Amino acid sequence: MSNSIEISGLSKQYLKTAEPALHDISLDIQPGELFGIIGPDGAGKTTLFRILTTLILPDAGQARVCDFDVVRDYKSIRKISGYMPGRFSLYQDLSVEENLRFFATVFNTTPEKNYHLIKDIYVQLEPFKDRRAGKLSGGMKQKLALCCALVHQPRVLFLDEPTTGVDPVSRKEFWDMLGALKREGITILVSTPYMDEAARCDRIGLMQKGQILEIDTYASILEKHRLPVLAVRSSAMHRLLQDIRAYDHCASCYSFGSSHHVLLKSYSEASIEALREYLVSKGHADLQVRPVAADIEDIFIDLMTHAA
Repeated sequence: MSNSIEISGLSKQYLKTAEPALHDISLDIQPGELFGIIGPDGAGKTTLFRILTTLILPDAGQARVCDFDVVRDYKSIRKISGYMPGRFSLYQDLSVEENLRFFATVFNTTPEKNYHLIKDIYVQLEPFKDRRAGKLSGGMKQKLALCCALVHQPRVLFLDEPTTGVDPVSRKEFWDMLGALKREGITILVSTPYMDEAARCDRIGLMQKGQILEIDTYASILEKHRLPVLAVRSSAMHRLLQDIRAYDHCASCYSFGSSHHVLLKSYSEASIEALREYLVSKGHADLQVRPVAADIEDIFIDLMTHAA
C-alpha cells in the first residue's frame, strides 16, 4: 500500500517575508499512522497544513494525499480529508447539533451514518446540543470541531494545533480520542507546539523556520541525541541565566522549569567543576549544578542551534 501522504521538495514563500514559510520539505506518512509536526509558532506548520488541505498552492515541490495531487486533484482530496484548523472556525451562531448536521450535509451524509466514529466524543457534547457553538468552553469547542471533521468518515485527518489554549485535562482527553481514531485506520497528521505531546505520536517531525530538522520516533530521537545536559539553580535565577550565557565555555543556556539547562562546549567532570567555580566567583548562593537526562525540548533547542 502506498503512503497516505507523500511530500517532496515542498516550498512556499509569502511575498512580504524575507524567509520562506516552507523550504524543501520532504516527508512520507504511512496509512493509519499518527504523525506529529512539533514546532513553535512561525515554524511553518499551518502553511504545510493549508497546502495539504488544498487551501493554498505551493511554490515548488509536490505533495500527494492518498495518491491525489494537491494541485490537480484538490476536489478529490477535499472529499477524503477532515481538517481542523488552529482557530475555531465553526458557525458560532449555530447550535452544536446544527453545526454537525450542516457539515454532514456538505459531504452528502448524515451524523447517524458515521455515528460510530464520533460517538465517544459526541456523548460529551449531547447535553449541550442546543447550545450555540460560540457559548461553548474551549474544550467543548475542540470536541465539536473534531466531530465536524470526522462526520464524513475521512481517510486522512489534519489537525492544526488542536490543543492550543485548552486546559490540561481536555488536552489529555483529546489525545485519548486520537488514539481511538487511529485504531479505526484513519491517518492522522497533527501539529502542536507542546513538546510533551510528541510522545503520543507514532513518529514526529521537529520543525523550525520552514524546515524539518529531524524525523523519527520519540524514543529514537531521545536515544540518538544523548546530550550532556546540566540543570543549574541558585538563589538569583535571572542573574544566573545572564552569567551562564556570558561564560566562555557555554554552548547554550535556557530556562527549563525551575532550573536552567546548560550545554557546555566540552563536557567532563573538570568542565562541570570549572562552571561551578565560575558561578561561585560571581557570588551565586545556594548553587546547584547536576547532570540530567536530555528531554525532547533540549534536543529540539540543540538541533535549532546547529541549524542556525
